[in-house]
Amino acid sequence: MKLILMLQDSKKRITVDKLAETFGVSRRTIFRDLNALSEINVPVTWEQYSGYGVMPGYKVPPLMFTSKELATIMIGLNFVKSQVDKALVEDAKGVELKIRNVLPDKLRDFMESLSERTVVDPYLKFGVEKKEGGSWYLISSAISGNQSIRFSYETQDGRREERLVDPYLLVYYHDHWNMIGYSHKRDDYRNFILNRMAEIEITEQNFEPQGKINAEALIFRSDGLEHLVRVEVAKDALSRFEANLPTNIFNRKEINSEIIKVEFRFDNLDYINNWLLQFGDQVTLTGPDELIEKRRELLERMLDRNSL
Repeated sequence: MKLILMLQDSKKRITVDKLAETFGVSRRTIFRDLNALSEINVPVTWEQYSGYGVMPGYKVPPLMFTSKELATIMIGLNFVKSQVDKALVEDAKGVELKIRNVLPDKLRDFMESLSERTVVDPYLKFGVEKKEGGSWYLISSAISGNQSIRFSYETQDGRREERLVDPYLLVYYHDHWNMIGYSHKRDDYRNFILNRMAEIEITEQNFEPQGKINAEALIFRSDGLEHLVRVEVAKDALSRFEANLPTNIFNRKEINSEIIKVEFRFDNLDYINNWLLQFGDQVTLTGPDELIEKRRELLERMLDRNSL
C-alpha cells in the first residue's frame, strides 16, 4: 500500500534504486513487488529513462489502518487536543470523529480506549484555560501559498506594532507556538509568538523562498543574536537542559565528572534569565556580566517579596 501511494503521489516517476533506498530493501524485492501490483490490476507504468509510476487518474481503494498506525494517529491527536488554542482542540476532535465513523467495530473500540487512556502533556490538557484562537490556520495557509501576512504584534514592552512578514515555519516550543518568518521591517528573519499576534491578514503579496527552506537553520540560527551566554550545567540535568533550551548549543566542554560547560547565543536576556531559574542550583551562570547582574537583581526581588 505504501508503494502504491508513493507511486501515485509522486509528481514524477521514481526509479527502482530510489524505491529500494526508501524502503531499505533490494532492487530485486522492488521488482517482485511491482510485479505483484500488476497481478492485482494496479496500472503500474514504466518509462525507460524516468522510472515507474501509476496510470493518471487511478485512485487507491479506501485505506484501513493497522492498530499500530491508529495508535500513532491517536498520539498526534491527543497532543493537539492538549493545546491551549480552542480552535486546534475542536479541529482535532473533528478529525477523531471522522476517523471513528469509518472504522470497523474492533478498531473503533481500540481507538476509544486509546483516546480515554492516553494523555499528552497533562499540565496543558488539564491545567490551562483554553483560549480563542485559530491564527495558526491562517498562518499555515499563508505558508502553503507563499503569501505575506500583515498583523499587529505586541512587543516585549507592551506596545502594538504593525508587521509585514513572509511566513516560513510554525514551531512549537514546549508550551507555545511561534512563527518564523522574514520581517520586512527588520529586513531579517524573526520569531513571532502566536498569542501576541492579532488582526492577522493574508495579503495578495506573494514571496519566493530563498532556496530550499532549512527548518533547522532557521530555528537554531545564531547570527544576529548578540549575547554569548556561558553556563555550567550539572551532568544529570544536561539532557533536560538541552531538550528544552530555546536555541542551539554550539560549544560544550567537560569541566569534571559532574559539570559540563556550555555556550550558546541568545538575544533576550530577560527571557533566558527566567528560563534558567527552573534548574535551580544545577546551573551556574558564568557570563555575560549583564546576565549575571540580571540574575542577581531577579533573585533579590524574589527574596524581597517573600520577606513581605
